[in-house]
Amino acid sequence: MSKNKVVTVQGHQISLSMINDANFVSLSDMAKDFGGSDQIKNWIRTRRTIEYLGTWEVINNQNFNMVEFHHVMNEAGSEKFIMSPTQWAERTNAIGIIAKSGRFGGGTFAHEDIALEFGSWLSPQFRLYLMTEFKRLKEIESHSYNLEWNVKRVISKINYRLHTDSIKENIIPKLNIHKSKEWLVYASEADILNVALFGCTAKDWEQSNPKSVLEGKNIRDFASINELAVLSNIESLNSIMIKEGISKKDRFNKLLEVSTSQLKALHGENFIKSLKHTSDSTYPIALVEHKKPLSNFDKNLKGLLAVPPPPKKNEENK
Repeated sequence: MSKNKVVTVQGHQISLSMINDANFVSLSDMAKDFGGSDQIKNWIRTRRTIEYLGTWEVINNQNFNMVEFHHVMNEAGSEKFIMSPTQWAERTNAIGIIAKSGRFGGGTFAHEDIALEFGSWLSPQFRLYLMTEFKRLKEIESHSYNLEWNVKRVISKINYRLHTDSIKENIIPKLNIHKSKEWLVYASEADILNVALFGCTAKDWEQSNPKSVLEGKNIRDFASINELAVLSNIESLNSIMIKEGISKKDRFNKLLEVSTSQLKALHGENFIKSLKHTSDSTYPIALVEHKKPLSNFDKNLKGLLAVPPPPKKNEENK
């Protein structure tokens, strides 16, 4: 759980908290000026609310206790039916509503989908203002995300120059390859980075994304902030290993090890930065599918690690 943020909606100070990589809203704060915490109990004991909560859990919670949910549904609506957020969570193993303890930042929190439903119950107008505030926050997050993404993209391009210079100075001279064929070496080395980080070659990605290719985009234009940070690191690392004369196979194994461990660490630090970049105006929503190749990984690897054969004699002067 992260520290709470506070937003103001129609003069109401409402706490937000990131829980399990999702936005949760304080129902306790929402209810303060509408009669207090009793409003939460009154809301959750209605049959309509139980149906809504149950449907949300079915969609989002694979461990939801359906048997107990049916028992709750049979009880709901009667005059003797009593339910609290804590009882709901304990009886059904629900995850959409959470009771947080603590003098500061404690209370009942619910996923934003559920919080908006509670807001409608309190006041339709209040729900509308709350939803507007959510949109504003997402726009701010989107701007910050895209600004940092652009910085990381520039850095990765700068470090890629170190990578290509190392190839030019240390690999090309040893291959005795015609100048017109040098681009094949650069492409092969670039794909060592691509496979280590993204799990596929540039060609694989292009075949799966023809529309983006026509727009002049490549696999790195859709990388997450975390991926771009790791890309910069492994570009620098690979340039150093090339200068040290380390074999292609050993370099790939090291790059794969480093990219995997660094992505895992960065993902744990900030989930938002592990989301794929979609555009400069849209908040990123596509989740990372790291190491999921678009084609056979072993086949790609075998081709990438192969040393290019020397040119035939009749091609040397072409």
